[in-house]
Amino acid sequence: MSRILALAYGVASYLAFLASLLYAVGFVGDFLVPRSVDAGGPRSPLGVAVPVDLLLLGLFAVPHSVMARPWFKRRWTRFVPPSVERSTYVLTSSLLLGLLFWQWRPIPIVVWHVDNPVGRWLMGAIFWAGWALVLVSTFLIDHFDLFGLRQVYLHVTGRPYTPIAFKTPGPYRYVRHPLMTGFLLAFWATPEMTVGHLLFAGSTTAYILIALRFEERDLAGFHGESYEAYREQAGMLLPFPRARKRS
Repeated sequence: MSRILALAYGVASYLAFLASLLYAVGFVGDFLVPRSVDAGGPRSPLGVAVPVDLLLLGLFAVPHSVMARPWFKRRWTRFVPPSVERSTYVLTSSLLLGLLFWQWRPIPIVVWHVDNPVGRWLMGAIFWAGWALVLVSTFLIDHFDLFGLRQVYLHVTGRPYTPIAFKTPGPYRYVRHPLMTGFLLAFWATPEMTVGHLLFAGSTTAYILIALRFEERDLAGFHGESYEAYREQAGMLLPFPRARKRS
């Protein structure tokens, strides 16, 4: 792939990510977007909506996790240039999220509703704090490496790719995956929880917990003892270190 084409592809993939992230905020928060978790999408009976929504979540979750595994990357880069491997991952994830947003079946049966103004304000504060934590966490490690632009830039400038050094800035000192913590806060903090929103939040929480087990194994294999020591010092999603086993 030519350098100009790789650059254009990387930038387009990054823009697709930005669009999907911004839409996700409105989708989960149920505002400013034509189709959200609770409104605007195709209406279906409960017996149809639940399996369709689970299928959409699965269509995103499986490729998103599998494509991140080292064994898949080794095979995938036989066909996709390594310089745009990450951009392809980002673009695929963004398109699958777009499909989910487009075809999501709202289930507007209310599970809980907060009327108290202070409670509603608190839910809103947690929601925005979650998204802020997501964004900040990406920049604390390397935002542009995470979303493929650094790989493309190095390719365009003729320099070899070097992995990001292991570091624990800011919230990473206390939580190993603050980005995922931010997602969970944003997904669950709502003054009105519907069955559809609960299905989305519960399913994505289960996916995050499962996916992190694979991610942790890969990180331990790549960083070795330094990551194992880190696991003893910082919690996975909450700032509570793992309890040490007694000998």
